[in-house]
Amino acid sequence: MEKELLSKLAEWYSEQCNGEWEHGSGVEISTLDNPGWMLKANLRDTPAEHNDFEAVSIDNGERDWLSGSKKNGEFVAAGDPSKLPAILEHFLKFVGKL
Repeated sequence: MEKELLSKLAEWYSEQCNGEWEHGSGVEISTLDNPGWMLKANLRDTPAEHNDFEAVSIDNGERDWLSGSKKNGEFVAAGDPSKLPAILEHFLKFVGKL
């Protein structure tokens, strides 16, 4: 499943690359020091730019949390160390790749 998520993310990214978008936009996956994962994706000039996204908020303590939202043309989600696949799933569903 994780391999499929990464393939779908790569596919979405490739579809956005038009010679301009990728120069000032893109997708970032990084780690957090609390610890956890964060995904940021610039949605400007993509088909998902105007999609609605219902914010996600799960807080069951420091070992079970996830949050995600769309603000100012950007999708941002973060979660505990086990949540990277869930973060990718939320993003890919939002952009119509799952």
